Amino acid sequence: MFIAQAFRYSHNIWRYLFGVVIIFIFSQIGTVPFIVAVMLKKIKNDGLESVANLNTSSMMSVLDSNTTLFLVLLSFAVGLLGVFLVVKYLHKQPFKSLTTSRKKTDWSRIWFSFGLLAIVSIGLILYDYAFNSEDYVVQFEMVPFLIMAVIALLLMPLQTSYEEYFFRGYLMQGIGVAVKNKWLPLIMTSLMFGGMHYWNPEVGKLGNIIMIHYIGTGFLLGIMTLMDEGLELALGFHAANNLVAAMLVTSDWTVFQTHSILKDISEPEMGFFEILIPVFVIYPIILAIMARKYNWTDWKGKLFGKVEVPVIITVSEEHVSGDISNS
Repeated sequence: MFIAQAFRYSHNIWRYLFGVVIIFIFSQIGTVPFIVAVMLKKIKNDGLESVANLNTSSMMSVLDSNTTLFLVLLSFAVGLLGVFLVVKYLHKQPFKSLTTSRKKTDWSRIWFSFGLLAIVSIGLILYDYAFNSEDYVVQFEMVPFLIMAVIALLLMPLQTSYEEYFFRGYLMQGIGVAVKNKWLPLIMTSLMFGGMHYWNPEVGKLGNIIMIHYIGTGFLLGIMTLMDEGLELALGFHAANNLVAAMLVTSDWTVFQTHSILKDISEPEMGFFEILIPVFVIYPIILAIMARKYNWTDWKGKLFGKVEVPVIITVSEEHVSGDISNS
């Protein structure tokens, strides 16, 4: 099983705790180019004293949007490198076993999930644009859009992969081998994934109610991972979600302001209806489609069952030699 694979490698609790610290350090190192670029630009424009007034929100608007997008996404790429190095050298674990329980990564699953979510997301955006066109302006500019598209296509999958490998991969397995069940890793990683988004500007604009969406998305991705015994579906889903948003629609109050085709100029608001429909209607439909396609069974066991330590059979060289000599 996906979580139980970790038992085959160095899975001491201290390794996971130390690994989280190392990954965090890598992710912070990845932010250095962005911070330096912002500070230099701010000093050049407004003087040295202006740096003292910088905060996370104001930093996002100092550079042009494509440069900001590139440098912010770069930090996640460095974080993903940290995950890879921790898994390979601290846990002595093949990266494939952090990806899937199958013999090899199933790219068809990644592409299916990517395509499914892309169709759903594009459909919802176009539907809203058709019936609420006054909330949008078309801001398409060929050259800035193409530059943004190249940056997004190259780096955004690394950003989403970092979050999937860290939460649904590394932490899911680490917590799972510690508590030897599946429901606690599912709950904890979903809450942590949602909590990570608490500092997004969307929360400040829409209120804490948006956390239902972030935590609900964490549960959706966690359920995909446990039911399918691998990260492939979650990787495709997450990449499509962020790429479609970056290329199709942006606004002044989202975490990324991009040279997208559309810009949402409406006053941001989020009620229970807007929250409940995606989390409690659209997400279950997506899970139902995947369950049917991949023949998921034993939901109770895969989501709430125990994580069993796999039986590893070792054969001594002496025994093998004896068998060979007797044959």
